Amino acid sequence: MFQGKTKAVTFSYDDGVTQDRRLVDMFNRYGLKATFNLNSGLLGAPGTVRIEGRPIAHNKVPAAQVRALYAGHEIAAHTLTHPMLTDLPDEEICRQVEQDRLALSELAGYEVTGMAYPGGDPNYNDHVAGVIRAQTGVKYARTIRCCYHFSPQADLYRFQPSVYHMEWEKLFSLGEQFLKLDAETPQVLYVWGHSYEFDYENTWDKFEEFCRLISGRPDIFYGTNRQVFGL
Repeated sequence: MFQGKTKAVTFSYDDGVTQDRRLVDMFNRYGLKATFNLNSGLLGAPGTVRIEGRPIAHNKVPAAQVRALYAGHEIAAHTLTHPMLTDLPDEEICRQVEQDRLALSELAGYEVTGMAYPGGDPNYNDHVAGVIRAQTGVKYARTIRCCYHFSPQADLYRFQPSVYHMEWEKLFSLGEQFLKLDAETPQVLYVWGHSYEFDYENTWDKFEEFCRLISGRPDIFYGTNRQVFGL
């Protein structure tokens, strides 16, 4: 149960880019909560990514702005420098995850306990998940493999989000299903993505339409990942 409710909505956004400022503002206006997964070793770094050949700004939020920007939301780990953890020895997996978690805890002003795996799919495996569980202070880790359902998941170290935010048809379809759901057991709609992706084809308004759709429902708990997982 989520503060007496059986349904919860949560969001998760990776990389700590400056487009998060606009996204945080949108979430705040609609009373939505999110978890932001940051690479502490890259904070403040300029950059670009290419989506289908088009350059998109990928500038990281400066460390001095982290606490204020994400106030009211959750800060979580995403490794120090965004490597593919499946390619690393155990010692380096631990260093990338735990040093990031500790650095972000200092910036946030509270202990960071969540994480999202960095890199493409597959961006984790059973061994990596086991190392993180046994040798770091992380208590949950999100993958990028969507499950397209709302049911509880037993293994929080291989957590699958409900839907990727740019799968527009599925996003809105699952949102409508979730709103109509008469849940007797806990159900979670979990949306993930990167805020810079809204700059490609300028889909900010489309995502705001989804925020408007899913927000303000008295039967839904709106929380960060950590709050929804009860950690």
